[in-house]
Amino acid sequence: MVLTRQGLRFAGRKWPCTIGRGGVQADKREGDGATPVGVHRIVGLLYRPDRMAKPVDWAVPIRPGDLWSDDPGHEDYNLMVRAPYPHSHETLRRADPLYDLVLLTDWNWPYAERGRGSAIFLHRWRRPGFPTEGCIAFRPDHLRRIVEMIRYETRFIVPVSLT
Repeated sequence: MVLTRQGLRFAGRKWPCTIGRGGVQADKREGDGATPVGVHRIVGLLYRPDRMAKPVDWAVPIRPGDLWSDDPGHEDYNLMVRAPYPHSHETLRRADPLYDLVLLTDWNWPYAERGRGSAIFLHRWRRPGFPTEGCIAFRPDHLRRIVEMIRYETRFIVPVSLT
């Protein structure tokens, strides 16, 4: 999978997607809204079991109380945590469908460098062209199809310059 200006090049086609509001950056920092340059691997898949059947055998359900720590000052930075969690975090089990299906990348994981930026997910978009906080977002049916075609540790390449 290679990110291009026209979308994600994968499996012989280009899949429309959106990237972070901060564009593509080689020096990613927490809160900059950028999509980090590099060769990343898909290291997990989360899904909402109350909204869909298990999409592939290696998918893990998102349970009530599942969160993702984005607090660079805490030891759980860039890890899945459980509520109650008093530090800065992102809720994984959202009211909207944005995180119904989430591919996890190995960006700054499993041993996070504080402040380098928390998780980069591949998830559904809010709408075409609407930027993310650094993640890569897709049309829901495209995301589902991509999930069916990849496997654990599939490489995801974000080049320095999108062509």
